[in-house]
Amino acid sequence: MKTFLERRLKQQEEEVNYLRSFLEVVDTLLAERSFRPVDIGPAANAPPTKLQASEKTPSDNVPIMTTDGVRIASIAIEANNLTVLPDPGINLDSNSPPLRSFLLAKVLEPMQSKDKEAATAGSLQPDNMLTYDVEQEEGHLKSIHVHNYGDDRRLLELKNAIRWTFRRMYEKAGAK
Repeated sequence: MKTFLERRLKQQEEEVNYLRSFLEVVDTLLAERSFRPVDIGPAANAPPTKLQASEKTPSDNVPIMTTDGVRIASIAIEANNLTVLPDPGINLDSNSPPLRSFLLAKVLEPMQSKDKEAATAGSLQPDNMLTYDVEQEEGHLKSIHVHNYGDDRRLLELKNAIRWTFRRMYEKAGAK
């Protein structure tokens, strides 16, 4: 009876963690879609100055945290590229199912295929197609580079998918 209760409690705790991560994704989506920039007036419609033009290439560093507040990785966003780097001391299996079967197979590969189709149809320049590569060393993930991720919607989708994937990978690594 005790073993059954402990196993059941562990299952419930895992479900709560999944629900919390999904809730965080929903909160992020709501916050980003609810935000509307304010029109300041005639100056807002002025042609961009050199300073404003350089500000159009976003440069950001987004931490990936567990629900317990442990920093496990960061997403560096520069222009139309992003790089995901696990934090030092965090060893994540580069063959982990969340990485291979979800992030690569269900998120990045379909985006890449869609871009290839758009390039073939002529609606996207071939040098603007999404590409990615995964760096690994001795079975440990070192980094993920995504080039030409596309628009803001895609960036949000990628950040959420990466966050979810890394959290699951971290949980699996801790369970071993």
